[in-house]
Amino acid sequence: MPVRTFEVGEQEGGERLDRLAAHRLDMSRRAVQRLIREGDLLVDGGRVVPSYKVRGGEQIEARLPDVGLRPEDIPILIVFEDDYLLVVDKPAGIVVHPGAGNPSGTLVNALLDKGIAGGEDPERPGVVHRLDRDTSGLMVLAKGEPAYSGLVRMLSERRVRRVYRTIVVGEDLPDTGTIDSPVGRDPTEPARMAAGIGRPAVTHFEVLRRAARHAMLRVRLETGRTHQIRVHLSAIGYPVYADPIYGKSVPGKRLWLHAERLAFNHPITGEELEFESPIPEDLRKAALELDDSFALW
Repeated sequence: MPVRTFEVGEQEGGERLDRLAAHRLDMSRRAVQRLIREGDLLVDGGRVVPSYKVRGGEQIEARLPDVGLRPEDIPILIVFEDDYLLVVDKPAGIVVHPGAGNPSGTLVNALLDKGIAGGEDPERPGVVHRLDRDTSGLMVLAKGEPAYSGLVRMLSERRVRRVYRTIVVGEDLPDTGTIDSPVGRDPTEPARMAAGIGRPAVTHFEVLRRAARHAMLRVRLETGRTHQIRVHLSAIGYPVYADPIYGKSVPGKRLWLHAERLAFNHPITGEELEFESPIPEDLRKAALELDDSFALW
């Protein structure tokens, strides 16, 4: 059985174990409760109950069911490939790696035959960063431990440039700005993230075009917290268009967020690499339906 471990953060102290583990392990709360009851999820090596309140610094060990990763024939555009890494253009609607409710059909399944590898999690070989299911665009994955370690280090040192295009709802947004606010799990709603708690997070934005009730932005990440762009923009009053969690869903439309640029030095060769992904057709169409002035790509 695959084993996952993590340490409870100081700010997570006091949370119910089942709720915390469901978030950290990307599993349903019911599935986590089953692991706890069966003795497959331990706290500092001991068994507890699902309602156990964790303390900062405790070590959580979870023995997970073997998902049996298998390669699948899923078309993915490969932008760059060598012996050490892959850069792909992920389409919207595909989850990055298997998890509860998504045992197959993921980006990882699509790329197993390409040799992705690296990291301690057998369900996430080579995955150094993620995009949400409905976010499209560029991602880099490792093909082995040296590249994986190098990419993780560069991300932690903020030496990977990630630029997104988005449309937000609202008026009077400043032309440029920086949102410097921690992002962490919402203590009242485990499926959401929230600003003002958790780990440091920094997002820079620039307005490219304005319309009556919307604005098109270029956004650059310094950090890569879960849902960071969506949480930060919503926190200042400008949620991403068609965001069903932090804004308002729009029938027939998906989250208007695309990872359009990715740049970094190759973790093995040192070569400067830079990639750009065109705005997908569904986002182009949605933008033009909002305002003709959004014909800016």
